[in-house]
Amino acid sequence: MEGDPLKLHDRVAIITGGAQGIGRAIGLLLAQNGADIVIADKNDQQAEETVQEISLLGRKSLAVKVDVSNFSEAEKLGKTVFDAFGRIDILVNNAGITRDGLFLRMKEEEWDEVIAINLKSVFNCSKGVIRYLGKQRGGKIISVASVVGQMGNIGQANYAASKAGIIGFTKTLAREFASRRIMVNAVAPGFIETDMTRTLPEKVREEFISNIPLGRMGTPEEIAEAVLFLASDASNYITGQVINVNGGLYM
Repeated sequence: MEGDPLKLHDRVAIITGGAQGIGRAIGLLLAQNGADIVIADKNDQQAEETVQEISLLGRKSLAVKVDVSNFSEAEKLGKTVFDAFGRIDILVNNAGITRDGLFLRMKEEEWDEVIAINLKSVFNCSKGVIRYLGKQRGGKIISVASVVGQMGNIGQANYAASKAGIIGFTKTLAREFASRRIMVNAVAPGFIETDMTRTLPEKVREEFISNIPLGRMGTPEEIAEAVLFLASDASNYITGQVINVNGGLYM
């Protein structure tokens, strides 16, 4: 590809959970680098607001209301995007929730909901786009895992399991689709400043930060930069990897 390899040159990217937080930051950065963006999210109002921001950058953008934990809805997402843009180049599996609690108190529905939205959605959405990427003989699937999926965390058995599952899924898909030039990687954020982490008690936040060698939380934009790299041609010889963006919390 001519020019800066970090420029995405009219490629089409789907971002699940893209209406706010890390997903929004990814959408804006990919758009700034030339991609057209599909924001797939259950919150249609916030998704539309993000789409408007992307449109101001001069890129095409579309909001699709979807429950990514529902297989048929996720499969329909792929068709909707292909019909609208004529191609799919990048899938960012970012949708995720937490339902924290100590294991002895964790309810079955809290386990099931986190696994469905954080992990099953990655299967669903990847399944929904893989045939389009295969026909193009190339593409990128990037899933947002977590440092918690690598090292565990008290009170997050469901979340840790879902994110560890993403890592195993990523490595398997990378092996299965390398011959079709579909690169499959993951980004594992550490403690990131989002609406989710802002609700934590200050004492808990301080304790988390004390364990981070760089001494601060990360930003959504720093996660987006890693996703941009994996989405671009600069990473064309990288597949099956987990890029840690955690300030040294896990090495």
